[in-house]
Amino acid sequence: MYCRPAEKKDSVEAAYLIHLAIKDIADALTGEKETDKIRAELAHLFQQENNRLSYQNCLVIEEHKKVIGIAIAYAGDDAEKLDKPIIERLIKKTGNNHIQLDKEAEPGDYYIDTVSVHPLGQGKGIGSLLFKEVEKLAKSKGFHQLSLNVAEDNPRAKKLYTRLGYKKDKVIEITGHEYDYMIKTI
Repeated sequence: MYCRPAEKKDSVEAAYLIHLAIKDIADALTGEKETDKIRAELAHLFQQENNRLSYQNCLVIEEHKKVIGIAIAYAGDDAEKLDKPIIERLIKKTGNNHIQLDKEAEPGDYYIDTVSVHPLGQGKGIGSLLFKEVEKLAKSKGFHQLSLNVAEDNPRAKKLYTRLGYKKDKVIEITGHEYDYMIKTI
């Protein structure tokens, strides 16, 4: 098992893991409702550059030549710029010129957008390893604070994040649901 930067070829496995983690946020980002279409759109976005779900912002954990975990993270300062191609794609798809995405990241933070571990890999410390790798990456880029969002109704994830040193900073709304915005000083 080892961690490496993601590559375009990881798109199908990554799309599955992204969808597993972000659920209805994936609907909002893709403009789709059916699982196959959502995952196809996520795979497409993953292969593209300069958007929040791009392979460029992703680390993967690989075991036996299979991606079993991913972490997507980027500078909070870049969030608006990284959302722009997704919004443009949604406008083109829907014809609705008023599409906006909810603000998830704060400037100055290194924002952890998504961490997901394949169900067969859960309970093996893969999630914790991904967090350690993201923390190293953030430090190497000069960041002093990490942030993430966790759904109010996800106590298992919240417990993990608290154990890893994250503290609730505020509550924000994403796609109509409340999330705890948690931060960690590094």
